[in-house]
Amino acid sequence: MRKLAIITTHPIQYYAPWFKLLSNYNAVDVKVFYTWSQASETVEDKTFGRTIKWDIPLLEGYKYHFSENMASDPGPHHKNGIDNPNLIGEIEEWRPDVILVFGWYLKSHLKVLKYFKGKTLVWFRGDSTLLDDKPGVKKLLRQGYLTYIYRYIDKAFYVGIENKKYFKSVGLKEEQLIYAPHAIDNNRFYDSEDKQYTVKAEKWRKELGYKEEDIVILFAGKFEDKKQPDLLIHALQNVNKGNEVKLKLLLLGNGPLEEELKALSAKDRNIQFLPFQNQSMMPVVYGLCNVFCLPSQGPGETWGLAVNEAMACGKPAIVSNKVGCHSDLIIDNETGWVFDFDNQNQLESILNKIKIHNLKTIGNNANMHIKQWSFDKIVEAFNSEIIGINGK
Repeated sequence: MRKLAIITTHPIQYYAPWFKLLSNYNAVDVKVFYTWSQASETVEDKTFGRTIKWDIPLLEGYKYHFSENMASDPGPHHKNGIDNPNLIGEIEEWRPDVILVFGWYLKSHLKVLKYFKGKTLVWFRGDSTLLDDKPGVKKLLRQGYLTYIYRYIDKAFYVGIENKKYFKSVGLKEEQLIYAPHAIDNNRFYDSEDKQYTVKAEKWRKELGYKEEDIVILFAGKFEDKKQPDLLIHALQNVNKGNEVKLKLLLLGNGPLEEELKALSAKDRNIQFLPFQNQSMMPVVYGLCNVFCLPSQGPGETWGLAVNEAMACGKPAIVSNKVGCHSDLIIDNETGWVFDFDNQNQLESILNKIKIHNLKTIGNNANMHIKQWSFDKIVEAFNSEIIGINGK
């Protein structure tokens, strides 16, 4: 059995479940080394402006260790925020056959890449894209530096089309790239046979004053410039001016733009806000809407896993072309719609053409499509590569 050391910052709902799944395979002995020790139980989210404690188990079914982070300002929001003087020794003591590192930017993660290259197989997981790139000297300098960084990596596990383009642009070869799709726990979001999520959502919709025939657009995320929720508000208000039947907008979250967004919609009865909701409630939240929208302008909307969640709940999605998943998940008029991030008219055109009678069909298409992006697919990719090592 081969030993796999995974280096990542802290337990999150998008990774911990497949760490557990991978641990169940006979080919691999998994141990996760968490580098943000201050986030072992709660996460101080600087953008949400709140302390978050997830209400689903994230430390069950696999081995893990929290390496002490000695950074004076701890956290992954800057490169020196993850500084683990003992991490390399702790990894060496476990004697892994392969090391999988999530992200190179953080101080200790980069040290691991450099130290173990040539001593132990070094694998990499990241979801960067070229969508935010602008031509010029800065791009060329950055590309040169990234090409230098990625020389320390033996294989990279890419999450989708745009991520693969990025890895190729920094010098990685086709044979170094393994597809392991970005995914969420589809089963946790898809309603069970007893329709418990649907029942709760229908009750909540009535409490919020929505009628059965209302088309509710949902934005769920951080209220920040990167995600551009203000563009969505302006677009919906413009569309509603010319339509007798008004679209509804529900914005869920917190963040630095909260007061500004509420001021923009203060006199608009078609727009409502809900505060941050924890993980166990999110399937019900998606049940409140008919369409999900992620209108991000970036930089850094590398994938947009909320789109996976919405589609797993049977909801079509409207996303901007700066959202990394758009090339993989959105088929126009079949699973959702894509608009240019800086073109409000395009977004308004999409909002104008969505009709209640075909949203269920598009939502069902979205649900069927997202099944190709699953934790099982991720685990199969890693397990297959590990078995390949055993065969050499």
